[in-house]
Amino acid sequence: MEGVYSKALELAETKRVGVLATIIRLTGSGPRGAGTKFLIMEDGSCAGTIGGGLLEAEVLKKAGDVIATLKPARLSMSLMGKDVAETDMICGGEVEVFFEPLLPNDESSIGVLRKLAEIQKRGGSGLLITVVDAERWENRGSLKVFIDSKGERTGDLGGMKHVEDELQRSLLQRLQKREPALAVFESAKGEEVEFFVEPVLSDPFLYLFGGGHVSSQIVPLASKVGFKVVVVEDRAEFADPEKFPDAEEVHCYPFDGVVERFPVDASSYIIIVTRGHLNDKTILEQSLRTRAGYIGMIGSRRKKAMIYEKLLEEGFTQQDLDRVHAPIGLDIGAETPEEIAVSIVAELIQVRAGR
Repeated sequence: MEGVYSKALELAETKRVGVLATIIRLTGSGPRGAGTKFLIMEDGSCAGTIGGGLLEAEVLKKAGDVIATLKPARLSMSLMGKDVAETDMICGGEVEVFFEPLLPNDESSIGVLRKLAEIQKRGGSGLLITVVDAERWENRGSLKVFIDSKGERTGDLGGMKHVEDELQRSLLQRLQKREPALAVFESAKGEEVEFFVEPVLSDPFLYLFGGGHVSSQIVPLASKVGFKVVVVEDRAEFADPEKFPDAEEVHCYPFDGVVERFPVDASSYIIIVTRGHLNDKTILEQSLRTRAGYIGMIGSRRKKAMIYEKLLEEGFTQQDLDRVHAPIGLDIGAETPEEIAVSIVAELIQVRAGR
C-alpha cells in the first residue's frame, strides 16, 4: 500500500485530480481482499491494482465518472455468473468498491495522506476511518480521519467526533485483529452512517542476525513480501551492503549487546542465523529480553536443546523459550539455502497473518 499512499500524496501536492478506489466489502472469494487500494490518475495512469480482469476494467470505467463529477461513488459487482462470463476471473464472491475523489485543495485529505505516507516510511500504526455513504460528501471535502496509536487525530468526519471517540477506544483491539471492516454509527441527528475502518500498520522490521548463505536468500524473499530487512553481522567482509541490495540496512557490529541498538518492539521479527552456537545463544538471550513478536533460530534439535539448557540455567523460564521458533521455518523438507529461506519466509508470513 506504500506506493499508493505516496503517489496519492504526490498527486494532491502537485494540484492534480485523482481517484482512490478501495475494496470495502468482499464476501466469498476474490482476487484481492477488503482494504485493497487502487489509485487512478486523471491521465489514466494507475498505482496499485484492484485484482485485474473485468473487475479492474469496471473500476477504471467508474473512476472516469468520478473524475468527471468530482463526487464519490460505490460500485457493487458479482465475481460469478454473467458478470465474469467469458473472462478468466471466476472467483465466486461479491465485491464492493468505494471511490474517493482526491482534490488538489482538500487540505484535510492531504493531511491524512501525509500521515499515512509518513507511517509507511518511518513506522507506526493507527486507524483510518472513512465515511462511505457517498451522499454525505456532498458540497464538502473528504470525510475521513486517521487516529494514530498515540491518539493523535488528523482529518475530519464532518462533526461526528463521538464516532472518533468510540473507535479510539477500540483502537488497540482493531490493530491486533488487523482486519478492515464496515461499521455503522449514528450521527448527532440519529441518522445511520456507514464507515470503513482500516487498521494501518507499517511494514514490519525483520532483524536478521548473520550474513551467510541462508541470509543472502532470506533477504530478497522477505523484502518482496513486505518486510523491511535489517542485516547484522560481526564480520566486515560479510556485512557488505552490495551483498544485500534488498535490505533496508546492513550493519557490522559485535554481537555482544547488539540487539539493544535497534528499536525492537512487538511488531518486530528476529531471525538468528549466525555462524555458530555461541553467537546464536548470545543473540537469543538478548532477543528474549525484548517484546519481539517473532524470534526464530536456525539449527538442529540437538543444538536447540544445548542452548535451551544453558539459558534455563541462567534464569530464563520455559515460558520464555516457548516464544522461540526452533528449528526455524515450516517443515517442508528444505535442504538447500534457497529452500531453507522459503520455509523461513513462509513461517514469517504465517505468523504475520495470525495463522
